[in-house]
Amino acid sequence: MNMITNHMPTAALQALDAAHHVHPFSANTALGQEGARVITRARGVTLTDSDGNEILDAMAGLWCVNIGYGRDELAEVAARQMRELPYYNTFFKTTHVPVIALSQKLAELAPGDLNHTFFAAGGSDANDTNIRLVRTYWQTKGKPGKDVIISRKNAYHGSSVGSASLGGMAAMHAQGGIPIPNIHHIGQPNWWAEGGDMDPGEFGLARARELEEAILELGEDRVAAFIAEPVQGAGGVIVAPDTYWPEIQRICDKYEILLIADEVICGFGRTGNWFGSQTLNIRPDIMTVAKGLSSGYAPIGGSILSDEVAEVISSTDFNHGYTYSGHPVAAAVALENLRILEEEKIVEHVRDVAAPYLKAKWEALVDHPLIGEAKIVGMMGSVAMTPHKESRAAFAAPAGTVGQIARDRCFANNLVMRHVGDRMIISPPLVMTPGDIDTLIARATKALDETHAIAKDQGLMDPA
Repeated sequence: MNMITNHMPTAALQALDAAHHVHPFSANTALGQEGARVITRARGVTLTDSDGNEILDAMAGLWCVNIGYGRDELAEVAARQMRELPYYNTFFKTTHVPVIALSQKLAELAPGDLNHTFFAAGGSDANDTNIRLVRTYWQTKGKPGKDVIISRKNAYHGSSVGSASLGGMAAMHAQGGIPIPNIHHIGQPNWWAEGGDMDPGEFGLARARELEEAILELGEDRVAAFIAEPVQGAGGVIVAPDTYWPEIQRICDKYEILLIADEVICGFGRTGNWFGSQTLNIRPDIMTVAKGLSSGYAPIGGSILSDEVAEVISSTDFNHGYTYSGHPVAAAVALENLRILEEEKIVEHVRDVAAPYLKAKWEALVDHPLIGEAKIVGMMGSVAMTPHKESRAAFAAPAGTVGQIARDRCFANNLVMRHVGDRMIISPPLVMTPGDIDTLIARATKALDETHAIAKDQGLMDPA
């Protein structure tokens, strides 16, 4: 079957989209007036829009297209599975071959004794599952009062009511009765924005010790778990100081609380190992996975549990699940995606080729007059824009004003790079070549040059 390349004119597609499609995380009236960008096809690291523009996707969709676009193998596996067993549930003492095979493969790939997976359709519902899991775990162990989960401000763990409550995004908490009770947030390890006069190592320890302070304040008998991303993704690719994670691990080991590593973004090669927990030497009891599990080709997520957590949960009826838990087509696609990652040595390509090359180029952006900090781990990076590097000042203009200009200039230069406030972030497909990285850096630099010129012209270079 050929790809559909003929379509309605862009303006007509945009009008239909505005009339009937409600977009996530958007002011839809304003978006409808502007007109959404219509993406029609993709191959490798390149998107094509309805006007024929070829755009380098430095965000891998939503942090997820790890193996790149256009891999026919995944389409063929999905079609074959749809013909054989398009759907069956895993409730009621039933299972099927794809979910058995995927469960086994994840046990093989995941570190330590993380050998058991409860499947979801994505990261949000997997983190909802984690709320139920840890509370059921402690209830089953005879400690029903141990139900508080500690997270971090500016963390992102999904956008359902439960997972958005775990997250620490103020804009999300302002809508819809979020957070739910018994979720507690501590400070994030963002030295650039919040470190003040402390050196990064000192700041990392101080932020980690907020966990211990919270446990002591709330009561160890009440705290069930701590959840965190190895590297904060949607919060702006915030890389914690080196002192942070060892201290977090010490605290979780000292006090009887479960450590949940949200690997939705960091998992499946993005940090140069299969999981961010391996890169940062974290020993989680539960890992949340999604996105790179199928490279976004099919919706699937899950919670990978340690032997001990699984044993406790398995000793009781866990009254929880989703229609699409372990969906056979999604599981088959995920298995094929993992085969490609493994057999084509894509994780090794990140570790040995792409990530070192990108790191050198990315960190050199700190020499740009607009950039004060450049952080990167594997294939996820961020740059902080500032009007005054030495003081790490924010812009006097509302947060995100300059970031929005930079994002628009990226798109104008056929580059997808996202802004979080006045940080610019990337999370490109893992299959990027050095040549692709050169293109990314050239387009990013041009966009930053144009942003700097616009910011100066509009009087936006005043520090707060």
